[in-house]
Amino acid sequence: MVPADEDGRLMRTDLLADPVDGLDEALGAVDAFDRALVAGLLRPQPAQAAGLAALAGAVAGTPLASLVAEAADKAAAGAAGEDHLVALAAARTALMGAVHDALTDRVADVTGRPRAEWSTPDPDTTAGDGPGANVLAAARAWLCDLARAGWHGIDHDLVAAAAPVVSAMLPDTRLRRQATLLDGFAAELAASCPGATLDRVPVRRWADLWTRALLLTLPGATPAPTPSTVTGRLLPLGVDVQEHATAVQAQVHAVLEPSDGTAPRLVRAAVSAPKPDTVVGAGLWQLLRPRMSLLGAAGEGRAMELDAMPVTAEGDLVWDDERARPGEPADAFATARVVLSAATDPVTTPLDRHPARIAVPVLLEGYGAEHEEGGTLTFTVAGHRLAVDTDRVPTAGPLTPDAVAASGACLGLLRWDAGEFVLQPLAVETTVRKKTVAVHAGAWAGGTTDKLGVRAEKAATDSVTVLRERAGKLLRA
Repeated sequence: MVPADEDGRLMRTDLLADPVDGLDEALGAVDAFDRALVAGLLRPQPAQAAGLAALAGAVAGTPLASLVAEAADKAAAGAAGEDHLVALAAARTALMGAVHDALTDRVADVTGRPRAEWSTPDPDTTAGDGPGANVLAAARAWLCDLARAGWHGIDHDLVAAAAPVVSAMLPDTRLRRQATLLDGFAAELAASCPGATLDRVPVRRWADLWTRALLLTLPGATPAPTPSTVTGRLLPLGVDVQEHATAVQAQVHAVLEPSDGTAPRLVRAAVSAPKPDTVVGAGLWQLLRPRMSLLGAAGEGRAMELDAMPVTAEGDLVWDDERARPGEPADAFATARVVLSAATDPVTTPLDRHPARIAVPVLLEGYGAEHEEGGTLTFTVAGHRLAVDTDRVPTAGPLTPDAVAASGACLGLLRWDAGEFVLQPLAVETTVRKKTVAVHAGAWAGGTTDKLGVRAEKAATDSVTVLRERAGKLLRA
């Protein structure tokens, strides 16, 4: 039986495996351009010229057509200027945005949920004269030098040229987004220098980072957000944890029930923090918990009452603990079964439209779980298979791949990865001693009495204490 919500609306998992018209062609043009960046655009070879032509051909029926055609010709001749490279980046972004839109349309067909509509903000006519224009131009020049050198042509001198640009950006909070992206990209490249010795190049990833970084340096690319405010009840669904060697982020996905009686909507609230590489597992919550009270509520299975909380058009809450207070107990699975089907999905800003950004909360029930050859876990729903990405299950909580495999209901994020839709579990219902229990990835966000969680938090406390003592000694020296 295909699972249905209380309104009788079906979760059409059969649609997830159906081909999407034009998807392969768009991604093929993107891949062709990405391969051209590997060897660089200083002295392009015929294969690279073909990749550039493929990108131009893919946008031939759009307003970008003439601009990109000229840019492709110039780049194929090794004479691409900054404007030409920006045009090529814009064309690639447009194609990835089209892929994003096609996939989100398919997800909307699967879930049957309504979607919010994007409202184009008024352009900022003063953006080009604002603070940071010079440093953004320097960042753009560095990124153009990267494209000419190519990933096989990077060396330490070229990559190191990003450092003063990042240092100049960081003091300006309005440029923090660009600075973080540029710094992380440069760090990845530095770890791979010299490029000529690379056996494997992350072609799609580096092209994604290069394209995004280049467009974010343009005047007006990141206008100051003008959030509205919302008042109502916030019902957490689950917590997505993203961990890197030097930083960690927790993003709470939730349903907001506005107090004015309007339709419920899906929203997110994120908190991030720098971290030492010795703090892992449940210890991560020590870094994040003091920064956002919502984590405690999500971990305890409790709603929060919001009062004039700022929220962006994309559904991101600009969290302020002063505007929130704990509410009544709220079970995430009950929320998903009763409210999720009617909640409006948020929109995505034009520059953020990319398949990797797709993360849509869904509830699956009545499936069969089995491991495919190679160890991949799949859920079979009404005869249709859906891959489950258990690698995304964080070690900072009690949810494990074994618990996911033994579950009967799963609350997760529908994503698109490596050419297919996959499910990232946030929580599951499973049977323990003949009783149905819920296991959440973010169950330890507000604290825990679990032995493993307590041990990990103690280890993190010891690590942070030692690091603070060492930092204090260095400052006193």
